[in-house]
Amino acid sequence: MTGPASGRGDLAGRLGVYVVTGIDPGRSRGHLDVALAAIAGGADAVQLRAPELTDDELLPLARTLAAVCATAGVLFLVNDRLEVAVDSGADGVHLGQGDDYATGRSRLGTDRLLGVSVATVADVTAAEAAGADYLGVTVWPTRTKPEAIAAGLAGLRAVTATTQLPVVGIGGIVAGNAEQVLDAGATGVVVISAVSRAEDPAAAVRRLATIVRRCRTLRAGDGG
Repeated sequence: MTGPASGRGDLAGRLGVYVVTGIDPGRSRGHLDVALAAIAGGADAVQLRAPELTDDELLPLARTLAAVCATAGVLFLVNDRLEVAVDSGADGVHLGQGDDYATGRSRLGTDRLLGVSVATVADVTAAEAAGADYLGVTVWPTRTKPEAIAAGLAGLRAVTATTQLPVVGIGGIVAGNAEQVLDAGATGVVVISAVSRAEDPAAAVRRLATIVRRCRTLRAGDGG
């Protein structure tokens, strides 16, 4: 594992296009297929999210993806399953407000990343105190995670103005609105169905990567 310790210094730069896996039965496309396409398309980070699988079912897949992502130089995280993240050699875990992220850091140690979903400034404070490395904000409602609280672009701006941690936007993000998310202060965009359900997932990632690069270039030119 290359490990987050080697990339934490430029973590914001490694969260530009962040693909979360999902299944598309209509295309006979599974988590591994989506992850491999994301890597081929130039994703910076891949998160394995498979609520339909048990930990025992998820662990072999996580180990495979940890190895593949390490070889490709792509960050690999596991959604929610802290023990799977540790046992698989993943770069880290992403936890939500319903998870015990307050004790997650002690289990992860210092060599793995802790991402936390936040919706309010109070959430930000708690996540920072718990040792989060980056934050995720749901921007628009999404059928993939209907329980997530959509903060909107205004909520995203409020979070990015409150913290020095990298912040990524998630929820309803596609190529057509990704620039709005980045302009609101996000360091990167997290996508699920925009890639997992795309006719050509790798091409969808490449398009997003182009948008992220363009926005970063403009931001650097503005001195931001």
